[in-house]
Amino acid sequence: MTLDIRPLDTALGAEVRGVDLARSLDAETFSAIEQAYNDHSVLLFRDQSIDEAQQLAFSRRFGKLDVHVLDQYLHQEHPEILIVSNVMDGDRHVGIYDAGRYWHTDLSYMAVPSRGSLLYAIEVPHDESGEPLGDTLFTSTAAAYEALSESMKRQIADLKAEFSLANRHAKLVADGDDSAILSDTHQEKAPPVEHKIVRTHPLTGRKSIYVNEGQTARILDVPQDEGGDLLAELCAQCTKPEFVYRHKWCAGDLVMWDNIPTQHLAICDYALPQRRYMHRTTLRGAPPQ
Repeated sequence: MTLDIRPLDTALGAEVRGVDLARSLDAETFSAIEQAYNDHSVLLFRDQSIDEAQQLAFSRRFGKLDVHVLDQYLHQEHPEILIVSNVMDGDRHVGIYDAGRYWHTDLSYMAVPSRGSLLYAIEVPHDESGEPLGDTLFTSTAAAYEALSESMKRQIADLKAEFSLANRHAKLVADGDDSAILSDTHQEKAPPVEHKIVRTHPLTGRKSIYVNEGQTARILDVPQDEGGDLLAELCAQCTKPEFVYRHKWCAGDLVMWDNIPTQHLAICDYALPQRRYMHRTTLRGAPPQ
């Protein structure tokens, strides 16, 4: 294998070529991939053909894995794999079907959010002309922070926000999806938590804005109206076009992203019989700094 890392022409991301993830990677190759992950936040591996065990083995090279709180969508044989899919088994969704409908950072509603995620595309929906549907947008919240005025950086330096899985599901219900009502069990597993809204990456030292549309309920210790306006302003800052990479999926793509300096959004522009089926592994994180 000849490793070739090509940065994308965007604020984040790089394509990794010359790597077959079905094979074991030597220490030098893996070290270069890990450095690229820290440098670019989003990595794309195209034309992969891997099974569940191979995805898990590659993911574990980066550290321990989390088991997602929405346990009804876990792979039956490999619970560290979350199924992301609109496919039905009778009247039951086999995977999380509304994943990423709002800008978010994976598991930011947990006391210890995830470090990163690896999503492997097995089936990708297409329109009648063959164009892929269900794109994912990634944005650099580190670049968004660096573009803030110095006065805004000072204003938010010590503020905290409340994050909640229930907040996301309430938004889904408000948008007309009654099936998204969060069970009492899941609410108990993921009660509201607080995080600083400026997060420092533990490895790179780079600061980023750590609030998002889907899972941030409110900014704390400021008047409600002021906090709501500030949250909206920061979310808008994070998702400006100049910070965004839009990924068009192909079957065989594996995309991994760093949940500390990024957010992402899935475009839900497909419906059955257009099938989307993907496997996601989630890297365990550390308490935010």
